[in-house]
Amino acid sequence: MTSARRKSYGVKGAPYAFLIPATILFALFFALPIGYAVWLSFRKVHVSGLGLGKGARDEVWAGLENYTDAFQDSELLHGALRVLGYGCIVVPVMLGLALLFALMLDSDKVRFTPFTRLAIFLPYAIPGVVAAMLWGFLYLPDVSPFYYVLEKLGLPQPDLLDGGPLYVALSNIAVWGGTGFNMIVIYTALQAIPAEVYEAAKLDGATPLQIALRIKIPMVAPSLVLTFFFSIIATLQVFNEPTTLKPLTNSVSTTWSPLMKVYRDAFGTNDIYAAAAQAVIIALATLLLSFGFLRAANRRQKQEAAR
Repeated sequence: MTSARRKSYGVKGAPYAFLIPATILFALFFALPIGYAVWLSFRKVHVSGLGLGKGARDEVWAGLENYTDAFQDSELLHGALRVLGYGCIVVPVMLGLALLFALMLDSDKVRFTPFTRLAIFLPYAIPGVVAAMLWGFLYLPDVSPFYYVLEKLGLPQPDLLDGGPLYVALSNIAVWGGTGFNMIVIYTALQAIPAEVYEAAKLDGATPLQIALRIKIPMVAPSLVLTFFFSIIATLQVFNEPTTLKPLTNSVSTTWSPLMKVYRDAFGTNDIYAAAAQAVIIALATLLLSFGFLRAANRRQKQEAAR
């Protein structure tokens, strides 16, 4: 009886044993850094006298001072507004193209589907920094083949690294790299739709366009919600593209996005306490926006199911 109980306990405890490595890694590389950042956000350096000598600079409790300064920081606010404009371009264009490509690949009339699917997904496999560097050189008038062609054709040559076109240039890099991933998610959902649904629609006289608009898109709505959720998070955390293009133009400052502001304060001005507070604010904003969007999406799905 004792051996049977031990065997039963061993079987029940096996799943928890498999979770131990993942739990340790989560605690070391995710939970612990977050906790340390939160701790730093409530601290500051107190300088005595001229700040010279032993004990002249002490780490003390700051309370909400770092958070108050962050909310009053105009550079952080302007960075958030720039990211908002950037997201208004990236998210709809990227998801619209991903949905369009997924619907096209799911059509019976498209040939070479595996090759086309790989070609659309391939830019996602390229690291973001490399992609930003490639597009950055294509944006430079002196080395870009596009500007050479425009010059030979006598067409205007817009400066994509200055002013309003800069948003288009940065958005293009994100759309080029992220469309393939979102397309795969939506295409996988389309492949899971039973073929009987399409056959019934064709028997009722539905055209391919009607099938796409009235059957395919509504049935992949959860995948669209998921890709929109991921896109919002990626947009709020934009860092690679503007940082990589910064040496190529004076229009990108060190505080162009909120994460760039955090990076500058932490490693440029060595104010890790203010940077930690700003990072916590960005994380909370991302969490609230994501939670609000998911809750609204779930509420809408429940209302549609009730109908």
